[in-house]
Amino acid sequence: MGSRFLPFADAATPDLPLTRLLRLSLFQISVGMALVLLIGTLNRVMIVELKVPASIVSIMVALPIVFAPLRALIGFKSDIHRSELGWRRVPFLWMGTMLQFGGFAVMPFALLVLAGAGQAANAPIWVGHLGAAIAFLLVGAGLHTVQTVGLALATDLVPQESQPKVVGLMYVTLLVGMVVSALSFGVLLEDYSPGRLIQVIQGAAVLTIILNVTAMWKQEARDRNRKRSATPDPSFMDSWRTFSQGPAALRRLAVVGLGTMAFTMEDVLLEPYGGEVLGLSVSATTLLTATLAVGSLIGFWFASRVLGRGADPYRMAGAGALVGIPAFLAVIAAAPAQSALIFTAGTFLIGLGAGLFGHGTLTATMQSAPKEQVGLALGAWGAVQATAAGLAMAIGGVVRDLVVAMGYSNPIFGREFAGAATGYVVVYIIELALLMATLLCMAPLVKKRNTRESTQQSAL
Repeated sequence: MGSRFLPFADAATPDLPLTRLLRLSLFQISVGMALVLLIGTLNRVMIVELKVPASIVSIMVALPIVFAPLRALIGFKSDIHRSELGWRRVPFLWMGTMLQFGGFAVMPFALLVLAGAGQAANAPIWVGHLGAAIAFLLVGAGLHTVQTVGLALATDLVPQESQPKVVGLMYVTLLVGMVVSALSFGVLLEDYSPGRLIQVIQGAAVLTIILNVTAMWKQEARDRNRKRSATPDPSFMDSWRTFSQGPAALRRLAVVGLGTMAFTMEDVLLEPYGGEVLGLSVSATTLLTATLAVGSLIGFWFASRVLGRGADPYRMAGAGALVGIPAFLAVIAAAPAQSALIFTAGTFLIGLGAGLFGHGTLTATMQSAPKEQVGLALGAWGAVQATAAGLAMAIGGVVRDLVVAMGYSNPIFGREFAGAATGYVVVYIIELALLMATLLCMAPLVKKRNTRESTQQSAL
């Protein structure tokens, strides 16, 4: 296929050809594979096959979020690192890869001990809990490190005008990795056995090393003068103070947090909503994940094309938030209408809005980051985004359960309040409120950018 027919092929530059760019994006496939294992495949295996209590499973799956706030520190360290070989980013990519590998290597055995399967039935209960916790923590630390530093390396390699297209390519690669991994794990674990579980997870460990080493191979130029430089490195607090005093840096992070919560609070509720309220089958609700992913892919593609022509990334993020408003209204309206078509359309629009919003905020972060603070800026974006997503998913489930419990236990609200859709609808209304708050928080950023552009044009 000619490169002009390939999506995101125009992100390549003479210094960064398409083959090298695609090879660099392989680290996102390993991250997507890890996310699918942690959030999807192992979640199901631990509860259904291994009979692990759901409360323990939810705690284990949430453990990687502990490292999300540290992404800013990881990015900062990769900005100032001085290695003997003259690299900044590559040592952190390698360390993150080793953490992922170590976590996956330990994980299947820890899970079998946790479940008391086979010969592990006589092991002390704390051994399984401790081993599983360490395994999940290692994988979480590794994937956060790899993704933060990998995006920083991509930013180092491309000029500013190509950054929006590279962002789109990286996140499309992440989504492709998640879809392919989910399908592959489903096929490999169809005939479940403890031995097959060990093979699959440890196969993922080996594949992680292959993908990440291939991605980082000969990507970063070596500069040994960095090691000999007498200039002292700034501390993290000094760098953070400088970064936070930049133009609207904290407001930009607030926008990321609010918008991310608005688009992810329903992640664990869409499929149950379709099954419990609309009576959709398991296969039909499973397709919702694909619908959401397709919407996100189209959003990333469209945003890459428009932002690549110099459009305002804040306006793009605002457009994503605006798309989310009718999306959630459609999902809410699907319940009284009992319409699977309206529900599917709303789900697609949620994915589309999330893609536009995510691309816009990340591009704005990349373009506004000082050259010496790219890692810190991207780490701060990733820390806020990952933490907000984890909190939103947890809050969404808790709010839904609380509302249902209130409806059934408190007669003041009436039986209509206790309907199957009420708990879900309350969560969707909260997300609508968060989208409005996102737009209000973002408005000064758009106005400030427009004012600056008008001043520049007047000067010319």
